[in-house]
Amino acid sequence: MIRGEGHITGDRSPRVRVGILRAASIRFQLNGQYLTPGSGEPWSGSGEAGIRNGRVEVMQETRLITSPGITSPGVATAGGAASPGGAAPSGTILFEPREPDSAYFELFDVVIGIGFHWERREDQRFRGTLVLEILDGLIQVINEIPVESYLASVISSEMNAGSPPEFLKAHAVISRSWLLAQMERKNALDGNGPRKQSMRETGEELIRWYDREDHDTFDVCADDHCQRYQGITRAHHPEVAGAVQSTAGEVLFYGDEICDARFSKCCGGITERYEHCWEEVPHPYLQPVPDRPETAGGAIPDLRVERNAVAYIRSRPEAFCNTSDRELLGMVLNDYDLASKDFFRWQVSYSQEELAALVREKSGRDFGKILDLVPVERGASARLVRLKIVGTQQTITIGKELEIRRWLSRSHLYSAAFTVQKEGFREGVPGKFILHGAGWGHGVGLCQIGAAVMADRGYTYHQILLHYYRNATIRKCYE
Repeated sequence: MIRGEGHITGDRSPRVRVGILRAASIRFQLNGQYLTPGSGEPWSGSGEAGIRNGRVEVMQETRLITSPGITSPGVATAGGAASPGGAAPSGTILFEPREPDSAYFELFDVVIGIGFHWERREDQRFRGTLVLEILDGLIQVINEIPVESYLASVISSEMNAGSPPEFLKAHAVISRSWLLAQMERKNALDGNGPRKQSMRETGEELIRWYDREDHDTFDVCADDHCQRYQGITRAHHPEVAGAVQSTAGEVLFYGDEICDARFSKCCGGITERYEHCWEEVPHPYLQPVPDRPETAGGAIPDLRVERNAVAYIRSRPEAFCNTSDRELLGMVLNDYDLASKDFFRWQVSYSQEELAALVREKSGRDFGKILDLVPVERGASARLVRLKIVGTQQTITIGKELEIRRWLSRSHLYSAAFTVQKEGFREGVPGKFILHGAGWGHGVGLCQIGAAVMADRGYTYHQILLHYYRNATIRKCYE
């Protein structure tokens, strides 16, 4: 049974722990009755959580509850087990809904789009269990929820629920696959498996990539670092819940391994290799794929070659994601994404002073005046894997793609697929840098804009998935 707001009633799929926000104090509202181990009567209504004497403390009018370790007359202590009545680790409080299909909690001032150009705060509502833990001296808010209910929100948060149905189904499968792959990976690490290196640094080179291994106390976070998750704030369309339910348990596999099904907003014409954005471990199903029909004529040149990359980025080649259909984009993109109008091809300009100050701020290094931005290595989609920054005081090569995007923007560049044009030279120092770019995001795996166009043109979700994830198969893991 599907409820109108997109919540899946009676969801018995595996449970996922989602990190929502971290702050010194948290304001929330419990709508419905919630049980907390050791606290007696159910809780409902507004509350505020803080930290005192190394313990989480929740205040609600005349009631007070603290995490284990403190007991005093009139003060209840609570645990953080997965169900009411269980024991819990010190410093944890949980609120478990008495009626999971109707109760929900609201969190105030949740930051979304952290570090991106559209970063903002909003109040959000969630089903499932509310968990409050101490992490790095702050309160970490975690939402425990069944996987399928989580997915209904993710797809509404990542994309507009008015998107073509086959696109929503495709996204349900890849979001499920990615999540289960991350949970398996985290479980392996929790079992004392080796953590993979995410940075290499020498005197001349700094190579860093960003993945999920910094989430120790929860499986995934709620922001774009993992998958955009906003609870039932956006999961209010039956079309989304229908897409999740109709594909329930369907997962992408490569052999016997769940696919790490990455995706980005717009590949810019061709998708990227996994190892050019993260650790050097090739994934056979995450390889370069031209984002166009199989019948399209003409071969795409080797974009690792600089002259080919320049010509490709400065052109507008045939591609599913090369669309200006505002009606379709309005169905696919949420309002804050629609604020970004030019993403297939884009342009950013900096004066010498702006770029030098920006690089100094983002890198923590003083390059002096910036003399050049030199492509050192490009991937299959023309995205830069390594970029040399030449200054009057120092020179260093940086990578991978997200580190490059971080250093060259107040938030993030749309992508690392760009060419550099220098103008206004004075005594050998350029006065202006113009970056001509392609695509939006890392470009690995499914291209969301391209997949939406494919669905709009009549492709099935199976055809969409097997277009972007070559050599993969689709299997049903659970009902």
